[in-house]
Amino acid sequence: MENFPVISLENVNGNERKAILDQIEDACKNWGFFELVNHGIEEELLDRVERVNKEHYRKCMEQRFKEFAASKALLDWESTFFLRHLPESNISEVLDLSDEYRDVMKEFAVKLEILAEQLLDLLCDNLGLEKGYLKNAFSGSRGPSFGTKVANYPPCPNPDLVKGLRAHTDAGGIILLLQDDKVSGLQLLKDGKWVDVPPMRHSIVVNLGDQIEVITNGKYKSVEHRVITQTNGTRMSIASFYNPGSDAVIYPAPSLLEQKAEEGGGNQQYPKFVFEDYMKLYAALKFQAKEPRFQAMMKASLPAATA
Repeated sequence: MENFPVISLENVNGNERKAILDQIEDACKNWGFFELVNHGIEEELLDRVERVNKEHYRKCMEQRFKEFAASKALLDWESTFFLRHLPESNISEVLDLSDEYRDVMKEFAVKLEILAEQLLDLLCDNLGLEKGYLKNAFSGSRGPSFGTKVANYPPCPNPDLVKGLRAHTDAGGIILLLQDDKVSGLQLLKDGKWVDVPPMRHSIVVNLGDQIEVITNGKYKSVEHRVITQTNGTRMSIASFYNPGSDAVIYPAPSLLEQKAEEGGGNQQYPKFVFEDYMKLYAALKFQAKEPRFQAMMKASLPAATA
């Protein structure tokens, strides 16, 4: 199988832009995932993010998880909590966080938001959409939503019996992941086979969510992925989700519908809906195939988008 796509953004605004756009296009069409290097977020900041998160897990989460795992039959072998950044932050309200942790994660979120919006515009460039189209499609009345799932996957005594996180596609827009560079576990499904997403120090893993699939009318697809458990080492996963606002109306871009019709591709394949309604359905069906979710939304679909 071909190598997992690793893309450098170092000269994305220079003479290598076309080659980088081509790499992103190939990764979006054929993988739904890619790994970024030279992405503009300082290595020193990434090192601080890793340090404060691992310190916080050992101090506040590790023993709690052990006690919980001993008393419950877990479906997913993970210890998690969520930080919200947009439209308003909850980081000051989350318990047990040090001042340093809050400051580092606020700084990291600002950098990730910039990177997410840069990537969305690169996708727009490849799709023939005007700059800012995807951000605007996500905005709703209060702008996009943006938050971080902080997860740790401790060593598991029975890795054959439980997953770190069961297979699923992500519901939202574009996901940026800082993952452990020493303990692996993330896999995606490609051509019917599970493929490891390689740990790389200071890289950011990017994957596309269901809303990108809808807006691109299936040109880019969200991809099923999972986390497998390990017997040694705790895997850190800091996944930040740049998603539509709750009241954003999501539908295939009209220009892409026209393009598909001109190519003889038939009518619209995806529904038009309010993102919050999709998330209510997703909450109950996250670990099931995405196609029935789209079909259910189609039945309740808003009037189809027109150019």
